[in-house]
Amino acid sequence: MDVLFRFCAGLDIHKKTVVACRVRTSPHGRIERETRTFGTTTRALLALLDWLREWGLTHVAMESTGEYWRPVWAILEGHLELLLVNPQHVKNVPGRKTDVQDAEWLAELLRHGLLKASFVPPQPQRELRDLTRGRTLLVEERARVLNRIQKVLEAANIKLASVVSDINGVSARAMLAALIAGESDPEVLAALARGRLQRKQEELTEALLGSVREHHRFLLQEHLTHLDFLDTRIAAFDAQIVAAIDRLSGPTGPAGPDDTADGDAFSVPARPVRGAQPPPPPSYAEAIALVLPIPGIARRIAEGALAEVGPDMAQYPGPGHLTSWSGLAPGNRQSGGKSLPAGTRHGNATLRKLMVQAAHGAIRTKGSYFGALYHRLAPRRGKKRAIVAVARSLLVVLYHVLRWREPYRELGSDYFDRRQQEHTANHLLQRLQKLGYEVSLTPTRPAAVPA
Repeated sequence: MDVLFRFCAGLDIHKKTVVACRVRTSPHGRIERETRTFGTTTRALLALLDWLREWGLTHVAMESTGEYWRPVWAILEGHLELLLVNPQHVKNVPGRKTDVQDAEWLAELLRHGLLKASFVPPQPQRELRDLTRGRTLLVEERARVLNRIQKVLEAANIKLASVVSDINGVSARAMLAALIAGESDPEVLAALARGRLQRKQEELTEALLGSVREHHRFLLQEHLTHLDFLDTRIAAFDAQIVAAIDRLSGPTGPAGPDDTADGDAFSVPARPVRGAQPPPPPSYAEAIALVLPIPGIARRIAEGALAEVGPDMAQYPGPGHLTSWSGLAPGNRQSGGKSLPAGTRHGNATLRKLMVQAAHGAIRTKGSYFGALYHRLAPRRGKKRAIVAVARSLLVVLYHVLRWREPYRELGSDYFDRRQQEHTANHLLQRLQKLGYEVSLTPTRPAAVPA
């Protein structure tokens, strides 16, 4: 087998140790190997770097083992060509598993060019990714606290959530504050409603009649205090993320509303000319302005998605590679010429979660193509599979919008009817005939062809 890299190394990384195997091949084909174990402190990793550079190594491979690879990558980055590989792709022979053998196996695979590197974004994008993922954890914790508040109210037989849409709204918070203060009269509590909620005085009075005890008031007070604390921390993350995006976007700063291309607010990108060269990638601020008009893409989702994939789509050979990397592409499982059931692939769990969240919002957008896609798939494939399909479609649209820097153009909720107009008309005609009607069709205008 041909040797692609004459000077290379493999690292088997753990929490406390890094087992390194360096390999060099002489012009006459003589192979020399050496293995050594290092610690994972900064001083030990700097010693590892010096040890690797002694032989003039050019490439180093390591497995993506949780978070343990990140400090090793940070020390070696910029000095050597690094490859982060999926552990599933480099499994050794079962029954011959030691740390030394793992490092030697990685070095041997790298030496012959048999490793496929995983995508590791540049340092500024990794920092933005840490911020957006940290904010996501706080937002999820905030949702859990709201559920705990609801649990306490249900235990006290207070059915406030059955009447109000948000138990953290202005009216609901005023009622909860009164409950904590000791007020138990449902009519007095219902009178605290504001805005359109004032029309539901009778429903509120009925819902607020319960049995609130002292420990319920204590729990409500503590949960609300925790909720307010989380709101302040989330706001701090929001400000930090905006500042990071401004820094990544360069001196021009964030794009304004006029910086996006002309057209409707909801507008799939224009079909590029065959053979045309894509424009240069947008900045982070420009990318956010481009993707925000896509149905279901809110500001936080846009920031989180761009922190995961980056604004430069040239690093992905095509939209299929991006959806596969995100874990939204269907898996392949075929044996004996038969296609067997296969779920979606494993991928970037954070990006997958963001796009599924966006899909839930997109299918509720009136007149949206994504709503039509969901209702087309859900009856025969199930709601969960349909949501994943919509999430994948959203990611494909995001890819094209950023790749060609074109605004989103809405296909419309009648896209599938226009695409198969004759089939749809015949199907509806057959249904009417089965119901006992005699119908004839006369077209009033030429058939519309989808863009």
